[in-house]
Amino acid sequence: MRWPIVTIELNNRRYCSDLSLDLTNQDVVLAGWIDTIRDHGQLLFMHLRDRSGVVQIVFNPEENKDLHSQAEQLRSEYCVALKGTVIERDDEAKNPHVPTGMLEVHVSNLILYNKAKTPPFLISEKSVTDEDSPDFNVDEDLRLNYRYLDLRRHSMQQNMITRHKIMRSIREYLDEKGFIDVETPVLTKSTPEGARDYLVPSRHHDNCFYALPQSPQMFKQLLMVSGLDKYYQIVKCFRDEDLRPNRQPEFTQLDLEASFIDEPYIYSLLEPLIERVFSIAGKSLQGPFPHITYEEAMNSYGNDHPDLRFDMKMVDVTDLLTDVNYKIFNSIANNNGAIKGIKVPNKAADMSKNMLQEELAKKVVPKFGGKGMTWMKVIDGKLESNIVQFFSDQEQAALIKALDASNNDVLLFVADTNKALVNDVLGRLRLYVGQKWGFIDPSKIAACWVTDFPMFELKDNRLNSMHHPFTQPDDSFLSAQTTEDFLAVKSRAYDLVINGEEIGGGSIRIHDAETQAKIFQTLGLTDDDIKQKFGFFVDALTYGTPPHGGLALGMDRLVSMVLDTDSIREVIAFPKNRVAFCPLTQAPANVGNQQLDELKLSCIVEEA
Repeated sequence: MRWPIVTIELNNRRYCSDLSLDLTNQDVVLAGWIDTIRDHGQLLFMHLRDRSGVVQIVFNPEENKDLHSQAEQLRSEYCVALKGTVIERDDEAKNPHVPTGMLEVHVSNLILYNKAKTPPFLISEKSVTDEDSPDFNVDEDLRLNYRYLDLRRHSMQQNMITRHKIMRSIREYLDEKGFIDVETPVLTKSTPEGARDYLVPSRHHDNCFYALPQSPQMFKQLLMVSGLDKYYQIVKCFRDEDLRPNRQPEFTQLDLEASFIDEPYIYSLLEPLIERVFSIAGKSLQGPFPHITYEEAMNSYGNDHPDLRFDMKMVDVTDLLTDVNYKIFNSIANNNGAIKGIKVPNKAADMSKNMLQEELAKKVVPKFGGKGMTWMKVIDGKLESNIVQFFSDQEQAALIKALDASNNDVLLFVADTNKALVNDVLGRLRLYVGQKWGFIDPSKIAACWVTDFPMFELKDNRLNSMHHPFTQPDDSFLSAQTTEDFLAVKSRAYDLVINGEEIGGGSIRIHDAETQAKIFQTLGLTDDDIKQKFGFFVDALTYGTPPHGGLALGMDRLVSMVLDTDSIREVIAFPKNRVAFCPLTQAPANVGNQQLDELKLSCIVEEA
């Protein structure tokens, strides 16, 4: 059937969500995609979908027979525009589960812009209108291969809209605080003092490469030198890191820097901003956020990004067990090792001996890198386990007191001569137990600042920056001489942690050339290395650089947390998959020899 030429004035177009009973008996213009179709013989019912939602449209042959015949040709995902009259539904036909469920639009004019092939997966989210619809479960790579269709789904569109609202709110807030949005270069110099750079070859400069920025770190500090004392940017960053499920090779961060400030300024600036971001999704978060030192976080939670939605702190009981008759604990306690435990409240009945021994001790803990686990239950004020006979009454009482245990609590212990391993394994076990036995309230939001990070750490027997080499050290750095001295130096760095995830981090920066040069030297850079890689930056610090500091927030991670998505890929329009590949565009891809020749490059093909 041939479609007639119809003109509809789209300047007066409304979104589906704009419709209400206030428009009853008025004509409206809509445009979008056919979502679902229900043929009731004479009457033809459809849902029209746009980014705002859906509305029911009706084709009645008694009103327009030809139009009804045309509408019979429509299929899901056909792109259309229409003109029609808003009508209040009969009471029995009203749908309270849909914002527009009180009304429908009786169509008088229709334009078919484009037909559509059958999509590779269901785009219509019937859960919007039908509580009995099945959950959406499609292979992620298939979704990414047809991302333009995936983005039509209501949930994905709402993710993008909420992301937009968050970004807009951040810009408004920082504008109110006097910050200036300044763009920094995307093509810059490689400074390999962090993750691997993505390199871009230059056609005009033989054997030379640009690097895509891992962060605008040096440029934002140079802006402080320039006198633009409050800078921000929502910026793309690039890191060629080892693959992890929830990372992207390109990501978005909120980058900010300010002069003549200290740590409290950053805290007071960021906390209301974070509260504001969560409020966009109707979630409540109230400051001030607690402060936890790096040392406390590692000792009490086993990592530097503690999940504070539940308690279950790790307790060091090493000193209580130096004389215990249990050989394993005795040996570790007397050989500079560590014995730590956590209390699992009121789970003695739920955590059977078999589960504790066969699942946690023999499967879960070894998976985390531990050699084993010891457990005890508090029953009638005493400890019960398969090894409790090796502990005196005094030692049992001391353990109960140290972990503040009560009847029906379960105590889990990890011990090793490697103290760092104990912290890591027990910290992972704490999270495992918290998730498996429901101690983590998914509706709760718990934020904190982690502070007083070490300035340096050992990697491959050499000193490395724990954050980056532009972080201001404490005063002990000036007198440090030995490796042990440098490892004891604290930095003026801080991380923002929410629900056990690092959302952002920053520091007060070095603002004098002498300290900056000494940091580079401590990291093993020669004077020539410093001049070649950072000469322009160190030189800039000699021109009256003010004290300054800043922070960067991972926006993909933050938006994902606000929206409770399982992956950051759910809040990025066109992400890469788990192996940093784009199924849609097939990137990365080979390029032709002509392009390589222009760049004076060649590809080395490894033989199988």
